[in-house]
Amino acid sequence: MTLPTFETRRLLLRPIEESDAQGLHAAFGDTEAMRFWDSLPSVDLAETASRIRQTLAVEQRWHGMWAIMARSGGFAGMINYHAVDPRNRRLALGWIVVPAFRHQGLMTEAAQIVLHHCFAAMEMHRIEALIEPENTASRGLAVKLGFTQESDAMRDRLLVDGQYRPLLMYGLLQSDWAA
Repeated sequence: MTLPTFETRRLLLRPIEESDAQGLHAAFGDTEAMRFWDSLPSVDLAETASRIRQTLAVEQRWHGMWAIMARSGGFAGMINYHAVDPRNRRLALGWIVVPAFRHQGLMTEAAQIVLHHCFAAMEMHRIEALIEPENTASRGLAVKLGFTQESDAMRDRLLVDGQYRPLLMYGLLQSDWAA
């Protein structure tokens, strides 16, 4: 399976490449952007490049990552699917926006086309997003995309830098998406 490239009115989504390290580092190297991520910020560009190489080493049926390029110019962010469970036709989505591109609705635009791909081409039944309770931007995006919060905080679900964090489960079913 090869990740497709998508175009929207304001964006180009294409498979991530190691040469995207500089653009992705604007998010992965930013403490505030990584505040709710499942790992610490990259210490340098080399670590961000290593993270991209690790992603590229995984078969795309299990993990796919798109670079989000703004048509106006610049690397705007990343969106990926992971935690693919083919038997249950389920996966999880994750996303991050480069700080300079926040609050422009770009991730809404990117996520809509990726959701369509996951439901239509990958034939998923359910898509999940695990989001920290304090991450109001991602929680708002999930709701805007049609996800439903399905749990109270799952206590100590994530361990980052020796600290446990709670997560909320958001889910979107194909039937809800189609409606």
